[in-house]
Amino acid sequence: MPNICIITGGAAGIGHALAKACVTRGDAVIMVDIDELNVKKMAESLTELGPGVARGVQLDVTCAADVEGIVKEVVAEYGKLDYFFNNAGVAVSGEVRDLNLEHWKKVLDVNLVGVINGCHAVYPVMVAQRSGHIINIASLAGLIPFVTNAPYSASKHAVVGLSNTLRLEGEALGVRVSVVCPGFVKTDIYDSSDAINVNKDKLNESIPFTAISADIAALKILNGVKKNQGVIIFPFYAKLLWWVNRLSSRLAAPLARKMIADFRKLRDKEMR
Repeated sequence: MPNICIITGGAAGIGHALAKACVTRGDAVIMVDIDELNVKKMAESLTELGPGVARGVQLDVTCAADVEGIVKEVVAEYGKLDYFFNNAGVAVSGEVRDLNLEHWKKVLDVNLVGVINGCHAVYPVMVAQRSGHIINIASLAGLIPFVTNAPYSASKHAVVGLSNTLRLEGEALGVRVSVVCPGFVKTDIYDSSDAINVNKDKLNESIPFTAISADIAALKILNGVKKNQGVIIFPFYAKLLWWVNRLSSRLAAPLARKMIADFRKLRDKEMR
């Protein structure tokens, strides 16, 4: 029987790339996304590739009942659930002084509450079957400070803490948990996210590192999952920054200071 996977935020970016990689290796993949038209279209195209199959389902990860419902539906259909990828995410770029509470709520609802909803729905199922792997997609921003994206960084730090804790609780119960902390990946999040008091195009041009493709990111994630790595970090500069920050936050601070200084140059132009 093929592996059974649920991937949130499956219509685009890392979620779509993960779905493609899983279908390519023969898995049955349920892609869930708030964008109903796109997720169903993407699922159909992946099924045509085979040898696995994909199904697209419209779902809002902030609705706990809906997340629990799709998990129950999949388990009832297949009799098991092997992998659950908590991937859906949003961001907002801006200094904390320019953000309002709605900006915070939007990011935390999707990035943190959405992950909690996923874990809450799937963990008891995996405990009962004594197997399964939960993969929570966080970010390098969950390991080090990410200036100009405080809500995003806060949500991802929380996801890292949740994942590391759940991994230790679940290991003796047969449940594996990994958290993924990539650097910059080429996805739609940069275009779809709000940018407050700054030109979004100019901001995207100022990203200090070259973003890797979502397909490469998906392969690195699945390789880490295969090895049951607790924290999956890539590419090399992300690992380096993580280690430098662990050694001394003072050593990592100059990059953050440069990023906020560059951001403020763009912000000041918009505020004139």
